[in-house]
Amino acid sequence: MKPRSRTASRLLLLTAALNLTGCRPAPHPHTLVFLIESSPNSLDVRQGADSQSERIGELILDPLVRKDAHFHLQPWLATSWLRPDPLTWVFHLRPGVHFTDGHPLTSADVAWSIRSMSNGAIITPKGGAFNAVTAVDTPDPLTVVVHTRTPQPSLLFNLSDGLFGVVENGAGADEGLHPIGSGPFRFVSQVQDKDVVLARNPSYWAGPPSPTIQLVRFQVIPDTITAALEMEKGSADVESNVLTMDMVHALADKAAHSRHPQLLIATGPGARVDYLNFNVRDPALRDPRVRQAIAFAMNRPALIAALWRGHARLADTLLPPGHWAEAPPQALAQYPHNISRAIALLNAAGLEPDSHGIRLHLTLKTSTDETARLEAQALQAELRQAGIDVALRWSDFGTFYSDITKGAFQMYLLRWIGSNEDPDIFHYAYATDMAPPRGANRGHYSNPRVDALLHAANLTINDAGRRQDYIQIQQILARDLPTIPLWYPDNVVVHSTRLHHLMLEPGGSFDFLRTAELH
Repeated sequence: MKPRSRTASRLLLLTAALNLTGCRPAPHPHTLVFLIESSPNSLDVRQGADSQSERIGELILDPLVRKDAHFHLQPWLATSWLRPDPLTWVFHLRPGVHFTDGHPLTSADVAWSIRSMSNGAIITPKGGAFNAVTAVDTPDPLTVVVHTRTPQPSLLFNLSDGLFGVVENGAGADEGLHPIGSGPFRFVSQVQDKDVVLARNPSYWAGPPSPTIQLVRFQVIPDTITAALEMEKGSADVESNVLTMDMVHALADKAAHSRHPQLLIATGPGARVDYLNFNVRDPALRDPRVRQAIAFAMNRPALIAALWRGHARLADTLLPPGHWAEAPPQALAQYPHNISRAIALLNAAGLEPDSHGIRLHLTLKTSTDETARLEAQALQAELRQAGIDVALRWSDFGTFYSDITKGAFQMYLLRWIGSNEDPDIFHYAYATDMAPPRGANRGHYSNPRVDALLHAANLTINDAGRRQDYIQIQQILARDLPTIPLWYPDNVVVHSTRLHHLMLEPGGSFDFLRTAELH
């Protein structure tokens, strides 16, 4: 079945279901219900690397710096910083900040938050970003000095929102179960696979969220059709990038034809990148010609039109469009849809067709996220045309994530959110020494030239010099294809008409809750 007919059938199913909805429940005037597709792995931002952990966690735990709309780093808990030499960072902290339990936030808390990510106090996939930290000094309550064994130009980014959050001195591995932070919201409760509840922090140093939102209940709804029904019924107030574009279209169409529409759609460019990753140690995928054949077998523009209704842009690299280190497309190997090229590469790799025309059997893993499932089904149909038979395996996100971190996969679909906004993503995802649990090189890719260029980029403080190293890295990755970057989906938020003043940012965070109002 073609991707479009597949998505069209889901659209018909959703439309029929929406027509059966009954009366709307009366929403609580000061509680916002926010639908998410899975429970966060850990609300401690030091440990949680999945999107739910980072997006909800950053509402609880403040970072040292925050990214602006163009990914430049701005002061936050750190009011200023300097590098007296390439191996030293000095941070000056904001005075008068308190955790939600009343404890003053000082350099001791920041120092512990950094040390714990590299000294074994917690086990975290983000720890690799802090491996070069040799010491963290606290000369006074508002000064933190970080020493590294090699220059770490990406250290500042790794201390930013979504990647890092300051916890109290001594907070351990179980902090994610009951996090205490200094952010705009405070933790109330969480129940696995049910919900996470946060309350407004009225004493937030940067200005509390609107008093119209007293509580935010992040309700876990793994099934997207159910989520769409909850939005249409008025049982929920907002979802962010959970629904498929067909479902968004159905909701928008219904609202447009209603005298009293209950839903609005907000959209904007997105920095998230969806990607297909390979286990390059698997015998079936070890040859780069096989991975290149898979790239040629995909018709990504058609998939964007069918799955995303045009609300996505083609990706050639993991970095967001317009990033200062992004390699220009003309400098990278390109893989336009070409079944003949795909078959020729498979022939060159010694993969002859069997009596059914099948040259290769592979398994593709995804989570139960509806969009990922649709992407997987569409890719399955595309690759079949080149004689590649793909079996699909999906599971709840926790099981799926456990499998891919263990290397128990041939191929998987996932997305980078936040981490791909810094070029250190290439070190985190492709350096030989960044296999889990230290990093995210889950496919165990190894290329000495890439390792050397990553090392050179870390030794270079000047961004212009680093850019040249990163362009070469992207060129090698585009040839080796340990990963196929697919597309950058737009940031699409469906919300009730009682929610106002949504300010979306490209990273797709839940940061708009800081300024949103509920009426």
